[in-house]
Amino acid sequence: MNKKIFWLIGIIAVCLIGIIVLTNTSNKSVDVDYAGQPFIGEASAPVEIVEFGDYKCPSCKDFNDRMFPIIYEEVIQTGKAKFYFMNYSFLAADSTTAAQFAETVYEELGNDPFWEFHNLLFANQTSETGQPTLFTDDALEALLASVVSEEETAKVMAAYREGKGKESWNQDMNIAKGLGVSSTPTIFIDGKEFKGQTMNDFTEMVEEAATNGQ
Repeated sequence: MNKKIFWLIGIIAVCLIGIIVLTNTSNKSVDVDYAGQPFIGEASAPVEIVEFGDYKCPSCKDFNDRMFPIIYEEVIQTGKAKFYFMNYSFLAADSTTAAQFAETVYEELGNDPFWEFHNLLFANQTSETGQPTLFTDDALEALLASVVSEEETAKVMAAYREGKGKESWNQDMNIAKGLGVSSTPTIFIDGKEFKGQTMNDFTEMVEEAATNGQ
């Protein structure tokens, strides 16, 4: 009888240790390399938020359409955080095409045109009939031409054909894989993955990160 009790206590202790280890691992902050990445917000903002996304992902479009405007108003415009986007392209071949093209836009034209084009990609994720848009080179060129000049479009196309967006895309993918990203959108707030369910959860995590960073 005593042996059974000790055995049972040992099993419970092992389970508790496992739970503690898992909890600490999930809450552990990791280093994210933001160098050279496009972002929205004040450079001096204390908290760094990054979305890993795929331009073909409907959930990413929903996040961009519904959640991001609230995040922008509540934590970016207030100077609490800056927001980055990195690619985790896995849904289709033209997920990669769109991502590498967007990276080229950023490299050639800078931050503001990148974000305008970024939003345009999500806005045109599906056609007027509800069918998924195929992000071919021609389709991407036409989208870009709708928001920048003819000269700027030509500049981006020349760089894109030379493969200039591939290195930045590869860097994003390596960062994502190193962090264990396996779905989109995946959000990290100051190096901790956001696993909450509501906007309140999100703002509370930002506030906590801002407080801890002081």
